Amino acid sequence: MFFGIFLCLDAFLYVFTLLPLRVFLALFRLLTLPCYGLRERRLLQPAQVCDILKGVILVICYFMMHYVDYSMMYHLIRGQSVIKLYIIYNMLEVADRLFSSFGQDILDALYWTATEPKERKRAHIGVIPHFFMAVLYVFLHAILIMVQATTLNVAFNSHNKSLLTIMMSNNFVEIKGSVFKKFEKNNLFQMSNSDIKERFTNYVLLLIVCLRNMEQFSWNPDHLWVLFPDVCMVVASEIAVDIVKHAFITKFNDITADVYSEYRASLAFDLVSSRQKNAYTDYSDSVARRMGFIPLPLAVLLIRVVTSSIKVQGILSYACVILFYFGLISLKILNSIVLLGKSCQYVKEAKMEEKLCNPPPTSTPGKPSSTSQSKCKSSQGLSTEENLSASVSSQPVHQKETVPPLLVTSSSDQFLTTPDGDEKDITQENSELKHRSSKKDLLEIDRFTICGNRID
Repeated sequence: MFFGIFLCLDAFLYVFTLLPLRVFLALFRLLTLPCYGLRERRLLQPAQVCDILKGVILVICYFMMHYVDYSMMYHLIRGQSVIKLYIIYNMLEVADRLFSSFGQDILDALYWTATEPKERKRAHIGVIPHFFMAVLYVFLHAILIMVQATTLNVAFNSHNKSLLTIMMSNNFVEIKGSVFKKFEKNNLFQMSNSDIKERFTNYVLLLIVCLRNMEQFSWNPDHLWVLFPDVCMVVASEIAVDIVKHAFITKFNDITADVYSEYRASLAFDLVSSRQKNAYTDYSDSVARRMGFIPLPLAVLLIRVVTSSIKVQGILSYACVILFYFGLISLKILNSIVLLGKSCQYVKEAKMEEKLCNPPPTSTPGKPSSTSQSKCKSSQGLSTEENLSASVSSQPVHQKETVPPLLVTSSSDQFLTTPDGDEKDITQENSELKHRSSKKDLLEIDRFTICGNRID
C-alpha cells in the first residue's frame, strides 16, 4: 500500500513539476523550428505532442473551473438533510470509479490520434473531436471531485459530526460487500490497486478541505488543531478497514500474505519498464492504467482551490512561490530516485529482471530445440515481448490465450523425454514455471482498454 501511494504521489507531482517544463521545451522547439530548417518530417516528437496536449487541457479546464462557484455549491449541499448527503456521497464514489474507468481510454485515444503517422493532411482533423471530448471529461471529473470534497467539508463543519460518522461507517459497509466473496489472486490485485487509488484521492480531498477551512478562518493556526482530530479519525478508519478487509479475504480464500510482495513486484516492474529507453508509454499513464488513478482532474481542482485560497501579492510572495516550486521539483526528483532504486530491488528479489533484459530468441522452424531449458527461455522471451507491448498495443485477453500453451508443452515434453532419475529436477522446474506464470498473469492484468503509441 505504501509503495503504491508513493507511485501515485510521483505521478501526481509530475503534473505540477516536470510537465510545465516539458511543455515549455516543446513550445520552444516549435517556435525555433525555422532555425533548424524543415529537414525532419515530424515537427515534434510524439512525447512532446502528448505533453502539449496535457498542458493545454490543464489550462482550458482551469479557466473553465472559474465559472463554478464553490461557495454556492457548499451552501447548496449544506442545506440538504443528512440522509440525502449520505446517498449523494455514495453515488459520487461510484461515479468517480466509472469516470476513471473510461477516462484513461479517452485520453489514450487522443494521444494515439495525435501521434499516429498520417498519410494525408486531412487526417489531422480527427484530433479535434478527441480533444474536445478529453477537455469535457477532465472538466466533468474535476467538478465531480469538487462536489465530493464539498460534501466532506460539510461533514467536517457540521455541529454534531453525525454526517462524518455516517460517512466513516460507510467504509465498514465495504467489508460486508467484499469479505464473503470468492477472490482469486488477480481479483485481489485489482482490489488492492483500487484501494491504493482511493486512499490517495482521500488524502488530496482532506488537503482541499483543510485549505478551504483555513481560508475561512483567516489562516489561524489554532483552527488547524481543531481539524486535526477529525482528519486523523478519517485516515485511521480508512487504514483499519483496509487491514481488516484484506486480512479476512486472504483467510477465507486461502491466499498467503506473500502474494502482496508479488503485487509490489509487478508494480515495480511497470516502473522499471517505463523508464527504459524503448518504453512504450509514460510512467504516469502506466500508473493510471494499472490503478485507475488519473492525475489531471485532481490536479485541476487542486490548482483551482490553491489559487482561490491563497492570494499572492508583492515581490516576497512571488519569491516564496518560486521557492515552493523548486521544493516540489526536489521532492519529485528525490521520490523518483528512491522509487526507482526500490523498484529495481523488488524486481531482482522476484527474479523478473530477465524479462527486461533478454530479447526474444529467433528460432528456425526446421530445427526444434534440443533441451527443455531452451524451450523455457523461448517462452520467457515471448512473454517478455508481450508484457512490454501490453501497455500500448495489445489486449490482455489475447496474451492469456497465447502464452499458457507454451508453458504446458514445455512441461509435457520434459515428462516425455526425461529419464526417471531426474524427477526431482522436473518438479523443481515445474514449480518455477508455475511461480513465473503466476507473476506473468499479474503483469497481464489491465483494467482499461489500451490505445496508445510508442513514445521514444
